Amino acid sequence: MKEKGQMEIRQLAIYPVKGEPGRLLEEAQVEPEGFAGDRRKKQPVHLVGSDETPETTRANVFVDASPADVAALVGSRVRLGSATLLVTQQPSGCAGVYAEVADPGTVRVGDTVGPPSAPEAADTPEALERD
Repeated sequence: MKEKGQMEIRQLAIYPVKGEPGRLLEEAQVEPEGFAGDRRKKQPVHLVGSDETPETTRANVFVDASPADVAALVGSRVRLGSATLLVTQQPSGCAGVYAEVADPGTVRVGDTVGPPSAPEAADTPEALERD
């Protein structure tokens, strides 16, 4: 369930061949180098807001958020499905943000974009010091 202020993934896409149309996906594996099956680009993942479509940009992740909300993610770690991304920068020539893959995983249409999961209580520095 989407909480107020969270972004929801509306579309996922890969672009295996330069200059050819992309492929829409319901689910994708996010690998350290980017989406499985996607050709390697400047940055592993490209995320854009609701004003863009696969016909207007070659992004991987399309969310239901404004461009300003997407831009505000720069410098953040975010969770998409079971993957964690580090949002690094805004591209110079197109909309959205670029991200590196911190933790690979699976992402699906309908997943929310939110903060990374909190570590298990037993894995926190305080808990490890007690052991």
